[in-house]
Amino acid sequence: MTQTLSERLAGFVADTSYADLPGDILHATKRRILDTLGCAWAGATAPGCAAAEAVILAEGGTGRATIWSSGQRTTARGAAFVNGLQAAALDYDSVYEKGSVHPDIVTVPAAWAVAEETGASGPEFLAAVALGNEVACRFGRANAENRGWFYTSAHGVFGGAAAAAKLLGLDAGAIADALGLAFFRAGGSQQALLEKSLAKRAASGLAAESAVLAARLAAAGIDGPRQAVEGKYGYHTLYGPGDGAALVEGLGRHWEQSTVTIKKYPSCTANHVPIDLLIDIAEAARLDPTAIERVEIALSPFADGLVGAPFAPGDNPQVAAQFSIHYSAASALLRRRLGIAEIQDPAVFDSAIADFIPKVEVRVDADNAGKFAPATVAVTTTGGEVIERRLDHVPGTPENPLSDDEVAAKFRDCAAFGPHPLDGQAADALAGRLAALDNGGALGEVFSGLHG
Repeated sequence: MTQTLSERLAGFVADTSYADLPGDILHATKRRILDTLGCAWAGATAPGCAAAEAVILAEGGTGRATIWSSGQRTTARGAAFVNGLQAAALDYDSVYEKGSVHPDIVTVPAAWAVAEETGASGPEFLAAVALGNEVACRFGRANAENRGWFYTSAHGVFGGAAAAAKLLGLDAGAIADALGLAFFRAGGSQQALLEKSLAKRAASGLAAESAVLAARLAAAGIDGPRQAVEGKYGYHTLYGPGDGAALVEGLGRHWEQSTVTIKKYPSCTANHVPIDLLIDIAEAARLDPTAIERVEIALSPFADGLVGAPFAPGDNPQVAAQFSIHYSAASALLRRRLGIAEIQDPAVFDSAIADFIPKVEVRVDADNAGKFAPATVAVTTTGGEVIERRLDHVPGTPENPLSDDEVAAKFRDCAAFGPHPLDGQAADALAGRLAALDNGGALGEVFSGLHG
């Protein structure tokens, strides 16, 4: 009998162990777990995050799962929700651009919570995250048309369920059930992005929570539809057409997640190439901001639609800054950086930024069919010199990857914020504990002594 798509994915998850993971995939998985935790650590004080955590803790559920930023213990579902939400809060997390899905902010929280509750080993946890991410990315790869869904949650819940089911020790049949049950929690709309609603950062948390529930229900013997993807009323029928072959071909040989990008800046990806170019110009030319007369940035139509509007801090200045090329350019040239400090309210409302922004002009390059790259910048000085730069690949992509040192520096920057800021030494110690997970380190000991 021919296997369904869910069954083929489930078989891959069930049959693949830590020892089967290629070295580069394992290394990338560890880097992105570190990155996800750092994003959540810094994001925990962003609007809505403390309130969401308070809601979960007020429910009074007990468990062994840790809310990363605070050290509070709660149920696996509760911790997965809070950690997923906080990891998304700063829009700084990793992204699989081709499928418009941020897999790690769903799979890592879901897998971490279940691993703590089951006492899973470090290698088991790492394998579950890698396999869950592969499932989420393949859903993104297979999709042919986006009708307005928010794919981080809609695709991510399948990856999170696969990861959680793996850690629960389910066989292929039960993992297929978990995927089928996850289908009933697949959702999330881009309307939250259009309205700059905090529901956008809640979506990944809701998906992580649903992933844990789906896996647990499957473990309890509750079955799910096996044709959840290709069936008459399946995912590709109702949510948007998809390529079933792309979902499953080359499993175990080709790893779709190898193209996942670690973000260099806490900002919409459409800003990253101009930020990188302008920082490079400012540093290389030792450019005094007072000597800048005009800045021109040429973006693709897609990127302009995300970040090209006039800068208006409004009711949510942090989000406004993250989705503004004008603000990004001003910060890059005036401060020569855009990190966590630069998206805090005092930095966003800096009068020097407001005075500089009128110098920034955005031009839409109608011939640029790319999403976030290429992009070009031109800085004209008061002396008449024009300094131009072009970059064809977004920082952090496989074509322009971040080094391990850059990933570590990003983590230290993130760890210096949040409700329990860490100095560089403590941040490096935390990173070291994460790095030791594949040597048998326990997740329950990762945060020991770090929350005061």
